[in-house]
Amino acid sequence: MTARRTWWKTALGILFTALMLFPVYWMFNVSLTKTSDMRADPPHWFPWDPTAEGFTDVFAQQLPALSTSLGIGLGCVALTLAIAAPAGFAIAKLRPWGAGPLNFTLLVAQMIPSVVMAMGFYAIYVRLGWLNTVWGLIIADSTIAVPFGVLLFTAFMSGIPQELMHAAKIDGAGAWRTFRSVVLPVSRNAMLTVSLFAFLWAWSDFIFASTLNRNGDKIPITLSIYSYIGNNTTQWNSIMATAVVASIPAAVLLVVAQRYVAGGVTAGAVKD
Repeated sequence: MTARRTWWKTALGILFTALMLFPVYWMFNVSLTKTSDMRADPPHWFPWDPTAEGFTDVFAQQLPALSTSLGIGLGCVALTLAIAAPAGFAIAKLRPWGAGPLNFTLLVAQMIPSVVMAMGFYAIYVRLGWLNTVWGLIIADSTIAVPFGVLLFTAFMSGIPQELMHAAKIDGAGAWRTFRSVVLPVSRNAMLTVSLFAFLWAWSDFIFASTLNRNGDKIPITLSIYSYIGNNTTQWNSIMATAVVASIPAAVLLVVAQRYVAGGVTAGAVKD
């Protein structure tokens, strides 16, 4: 009876997994489909006569956009860590006045729709002359990642034993030295988790890119992919090939960092 129940659960899990992964498979299938076969009825469920023209277009035309997205993602990670890690340490260990209201403000900030923030950034960037710049996108994307990073660092660093802090203080270390030499080395999981989410948010951003950098010389891949959409024709195999290539970094990062992400997200949830 137990074996039969286990088999049933396994089959159901496989079915749900297949349903969730079907869009990924269809994206790959269309990326290998010839333009002449796009409107086939019934559609080609498998790439019987595959073509690599979509991937050829990607590597011939989209590498600058991919490198721009990579630069924006790495810049967002660096800026997020530079702000969120010290802020999380201050809230968790230094306990400044107003830490509670600040945490609540960070939670509220995460609920603001990106399109509303994009309109606000547009009004500011027009006055400052920051439109159509890569570093303008880095700053905008970081506003999404920083609140999450501060909350996660606060939860993680709250679980660091006070004995470590007291030992550092006895050795003559100030707050900054304690943060740099004691807290950061034991916060690896939290740093990797925040870095991963910050990079993925910046890598997949479209709202800020389309609002703040539509006419820039360097545009990210989420905006460059629209070059394949015309008034009369749409190069679906090139679009899907670009989506496949753009999904690879995110998939690799998630697979490599999943163990650290699990530890970083759950850290601080249970107090000893």
